[in-house]
Amino acid sequence: MTESKYLYGMGRRKSATAMARLYKGKGKITINDKLAADYLNDNKSQLAEITDPLALVNKQADFDITVVVKGGGTSGQVDAIKLAIAKAINVGFSDLRTVLKKAEFLKRDSREKERKKYGLRSARKREQFSKR
Repeated sequence: MTESKYLYGMGRRKSATAMARLYKGKGKITINDKLAADYLNDNKSQLAEITDPLALVNKQADFDITVVVKGGGTSGQVDAIKLAIAKAINVGFSDLRTVLKKAEFLKRDSREKERKKYGLRSARKREQFSKR
């Protein structure tokens, strides 16, 4: 691990952006100055998804995590946080890169909402065709 106060990682998904800092600690996760359980309304699957990169490398109890997340909905935010934590681990422990990469935690999901086009109802939906 590098000799700084914390490890930093940034992740994006859809329109959500997350900045994560990993400090030496006991496993407390804070998202936007709230406990992770409170921020995610005690959604167990989303809480587990956030800690997946840490669980993969057996470092769940080694770090306190603070996350600042903006934009998007909860699903996009959770994916952005997961990517940010994985990138932070990669910065501090470059030997774990292959493990994280094989589990696809360092891959950014680039799918975003397509913009609405002029003359259409939505991105691709047209007005109904009338023959007569």
